[in-house]
Amino acid sequence: MPESPIRKLVPFAEAAKQRGVKVFHLNIGQPDIRTPEVALDAVRNFSGKVVEYSHSAGIPSYRIKLAEYYKKHGIFITADDIIIGAGASEAILFAFQTIMDPDDEVIVPEPFYANYNGFAINAGVKVKPIFSSIETGFALPPIADFEKSITAKTKAILVCNPNNPTGYLYSKEELETLRQLVLKYDLYLIADEVYREFCYDGNTHYSCMHLEGIEENVILIDSVSKRYSACGVRVGCMISKNKEVMRTALKFAQARLSPPSFGQIAAEAAIQTPDAYFTEVLEEYLNRRNVVVEYINKMKGAFCPTPKGAFYVVARLPIDDSDKFCQWLLDSFDYQKQTVMLAPASGFYSSPGCGKDEVRISYVLNVPDLEKSMQVLEEALKVYPGRTI
Repeated sequence: MPESPIRKLVPFAEAAKQRGVKVFHLNIGQPDIRTPEVALDAVRNFSGKVVEYSHSAGIPSYRIKLAEYYKKHGIFITADDIIIGAGASEAILFAFQTIMDPDDEVIVPEPFYANYNGFAINAGVKVKPIFSSIETGFALPPIADFEKSITAKTKAILVCNPNNPTGYLYSKEELETLRQLVLKYDLYLIADEVYREFCYDGNTHYSCMHLEGIEENVILIDSVSKRYSACGVRVGCMISKNKEVMRTALKFAQARLSPPSFGQIAAEAAIQTPDAYFTEVLEEYLNRRNVVVEYINKMKGAFCPTPKGAFYVVARLPIDDSDKFCQWLLDSFDYQKQTVMLAPASGFYSSPGCGKDEVRISYVLNVPDLEKSMQVLEEALKVYPGRTI
């Protein structure tokens, strides 16, 4: 089981804080945006005398309301097409376990969310990475690259849209090329769409559930963690119109009994969050993105594409080794008693040697703190012993 590139440096951050150094946490997708009050109130006002198991697929009233939420996004499903999981993490694990046997393969464009590797190992399956380049802003790789990787063991393609860690927003045209591949080889298409609400510069999200002719092949993964800034409630879902897939997935859901009850109570209430909340949040993230991208591209030897979604960037820095650099920031450097915690991008690749000069930055802090953290990063690059330019 690989270490998390997002969390493995926590002991060094804790040690820095004990030395009196302020650490700006840009390593993890934990927003500082407030959780909607309606969700918090639902937990505060819980009147039950017993915290019971829910249905293994999730509280029925919550799944019914979720189906209504998706209807507003042009995704027409029923409550029976939804299984609630302990975050999108468990939902992805259910999907892997449901559609693949040990040693089967799933194709994923890299860099990708690091925990996909962990889920694959947990399910006994293999990730086949397809390289995407920072030079193209991490656009979908050529379809020929996907086709070359398909074997008799290939069962699925997994895409995250908008993407974690890159922030890339796949277009309808890019997804259509995957649709053709799914049809040609009868593959599943797993679509991790947890950042659906966060698209910038007038761009809109196109769901894989909108792709025609592969309704039985698409498995949608979603979560309330980022949408409502409620990461700790651990509630996500797996959605498919394929009845056999959902019957099988329910067996895995039954094996862990039920998803978190209080998390579902909060998540169900959160559906009532007014649109004004998202308008405000989207504007805030856009300002944060612009700060990070502009600062990094002004740094000598650094490059950062402008992402169209989520709240991450992958930036190329003039460094010899991102793992060494990210640890050095915490155990050997501070600027005016401040430093930054980043995630080495090497942990978001499966191909050996990739991402060595790249880091992932989560722009989850307020603008003043982001400006300070970018200043600290710039000063760090000036004195880092392994600087390459």
